[in-house]
Amino acid sequence: MSDAGLMITAAIIARDAEKHLPGCLASVAWCERRLVVVDDRTTDKTEEIARSSGAEVIRRAFDDFAGQRNAALDACDTEWALFIDVDERVPAWLKEEITLVLAENGPEAGYWIPRINLICGRWVRHGGWHPDHQLRLLRRAAASYDPGRPVHEIVQIDGPTGYLTTPLLHLNYGSFEELIQKQRRYAPLDADRLTKDGDIRMRSLLGAPAREFLRRYFALGGVLDGPMGLLMALIMAGYEFQVRRLALGGQRD
Repeated sequence: MSDAGLMITAAIIARDAEKHLPGCLASVAWCERRLVVVDDRTTDKTEEIARSSGAEVIRRAFDDFAGQRNAALDACDTEWALFIDVDERVPAWLKEEITLVLAENGPEAGYWIPRINLICGRWVRHGGWHPDHQLRLLRRAAASYDPGRPVHEIVQIDGPTGYLTTPLLHLNYGSFEELIQKQRRYAPLDADRLTKDGDIRMRSLLGAPAREFLRRYFALGGVLDGPMGLLMALIMAGYEFQVRRLALGGQRD
C-alpha cells in the first residue's frame, strides 16, 4: 500500500518501451498497484520488464489510445488511478503532493498535473509546452476516456477537478527524428477523427497550419524560446498540414 494508506493504481500503456519503462515504473513504485497495458504489436522486452519489476500486465490488441486507457481503467480496482506515460517520471515531491491531497478526501473527481517537457534535452517553456496541464489523477469510478478522441485523448469526468502544482517530468523527445516519427504514427488517427467529424475543408489545408504556427509562436510565446521555439512552431504547423492532407485524401477515396 502507498505510504499514506491510499489505494492508487499507476496505469501505463506501452509499446516497444524497454528504453523508458524501467525508470517510469521505478518512479511509481510507491503506488498500491502498477498496471501496464501492453500493445500486442510490441516486439521488444516491454512485457518482460514490466513483469520482472512486479507490475501487473495486460496484453491487448491495439484499437486506439483511448481504448487502451479505458482498458486500464476497467482493470483498476483501487479508488484512484494515476496515468503516466512511459517517458514520464513522477518526482518524489509530486508523490508527496498527491498523497497529501488525496488524504484530504475532497470532492474532486480528478486532478490536473502540470508537466515539464524536455525536448532534445532542453526544457521548452513556451509555445504551449508549459505548464501543459494533464488530467491524469482520476477517481476511477468517475472517469472514462472519450472514444471519439482516439489520439490526444480527452477524459470524460463526472465531478469537479482540481490542480496540483508539482510537475510531472516528461522526457518528451530525445531527438527531432523521434518527434517526426511519432507524428507520423499519430497523424492517421487524427485524420480519421476529422473525417468522421465531417468538418474538413480544402482551405484548412493551409489555414490550419498557419493558425497553429501563429498560435504557438506568437500567442503562446514560442518566440521567447529562440530558435527552438521557431522550430517547434514550424514542426507543429507541419503536423496540422499532414493531418489535413490525410483527411482530405480519405474523403476523396
